Amino acid sequence: MGLRMPARMAYDEWERAGRQLADVLDSSSWWLGDWLVYGKDHYTDRYQRGIRAVGLSYQTLRNYAWVSRRFDLTRRRPSLSFQHHAELASMTVEEQEHWLDRAEQQRWTTKQLRGAIRAARQGELQPRTPAEPVRRLEVPDSRVQWWHKAAERLGLDFEQWVMTTLDSAASNALDKVAVSA
Repeated sequence: MGLRMPARMAYDEWERAGRQLADVLDSSSWWLGDWLVYGKDHYTDRYQRGIRAVGLSYQTLRNYAWVSRRFDLTRRRPSLSFQHHAELASMTVEEQEHWLDRAEQQRWTTKQLRGAIRAARQGELQPRTPAEPVRRLEVPDSRVQWWHKAAERLGLDFEQWVMTTLDSAASNALDKVAVSA
C-alpha cells in the first residue's frame, strides 16, 4: 500500500530507486496490455469479468491492450516508455518505426515526441515552394541561441522549428483579427 523509505538515503540511491519504480510502472502497462490481449483471444465469454476483477478503469485497460496489439514484443523499444509507443499506436508500422528511431536517437521525452510529430504535421500542411524569395532577418545572437535550445528540446531541426513557430503565431494572430472583425 506504500513505499517505506530508509531514514537516510544518498541522493544517487534515491534517484536510482525512482528510475526502477518508473521502469516497473512502464512495464506493468505492457504486462496488463498483453494480459488483456490474451484474455480477449482466449476467454471471450469471461473477458469482462476478468477486467472487473482487476479493478482498474475499463478505458485505461482497453488503451493498454490497444497499444500492446499495435506493438508486438519484437517491435517494442526498451529505451522508450509505454507512453512513447502509445503516442504512435494509431500510425502505420512504417511511421511508427520512423518516429521510434528518431525518439531513440534524440532521447526524446514523450512530450518532445508529441511536439515533433505536431511540427512535422504542420509542416506537411504548409509546404514552402522553392520559388519563393528568401529573406534575412537580423536577430541578436542571444535570442538565436535561446531559440536553438527550444528547438533542440523538442528534437526539431532549428529552421523547421522557426518556421513552424512563426506560422503558428501568425495563424493565431490572424484568427484573432478575423474573430474580432
